[in-house]
Amino acid sequence: MAYHRTLSWIAACLLAILLAPPSRAQDPTAGFTAVSLSEGNFQLQKPYNMPSNARYSFDGTVRRMWVFSSHEPFKAQSDTRPRTEMRMTSSSAFSAIRGYDYSSGVWQFEGSVFLPSGTTGVSIMQVFGGGTATTLMLHVYDGALRYYNQRTVEDNIYDRWLRVNVVHDVGASVLTVFVNGDLKLTAAGRGGDSHNFKFGVYTQRDPSSRMESRWKNVRILKKN
Repeated sequence: MAYHRTLSWIAACLLAILLAPPSRAQDPTAGFTAVSLSEGNFQLQKPYNMPSNARYSFDGTVRRMWVFSSHEPFKAQSDTRPRTEMRMTSSSAFSAIRGYDYSSGVWQFEGSVFLPSGTTGVSIMQVFGGGTATTLMLHVYDGALRYYNQRTVEDNIYDRWLRVNVVHDVGASVLTVFVNGDLKLTAAGRGGDSHNFKFGVYTQRDPSSRMESRWKNVRILKKN
């Protein structure tokens, strides 16, 4: 009798799962307001000895950035690795150092990214400013999006568009990452007095010889 009751319970659970409505992706931007952005807010950092159009293109919708692992850093005296990145800043010459840097509140980066197959060993997005230079980096290794070179955030990312939202609650020292509206990562902050968002390609360990990312619909938002 107990055996039949157990089977009935299992069947009921399976039926409930089958009949349950599909889970819906969240809207990470709910309760946030987008800040005003113009082309002046997108500050390109690329190998210092190359013109911008040698490693960056923008057709009005998609920003395409690429770099080779053999390239020079973005400053002649820098010991950092090659990059072609956008640093979100201000269009005003009087506030270009600060721009959309922030030290308090809850801020969010949103953008859709496309990674061509073969790009690996690279950071494609970072929250700059932390006890170890950054407070969050999203790396790509062999077709997986990772938190630094550690936890997997999303698998099988090559050759498809992904909507990425990164939320940074400075006061709580917590960051959350959403991919296509699904919460994929919650991580502790890493300190720092001032932060800003960057996206593109920035060489990390074991890189491919050529690295590329394409971005569209980039926004910065602040919690209401």
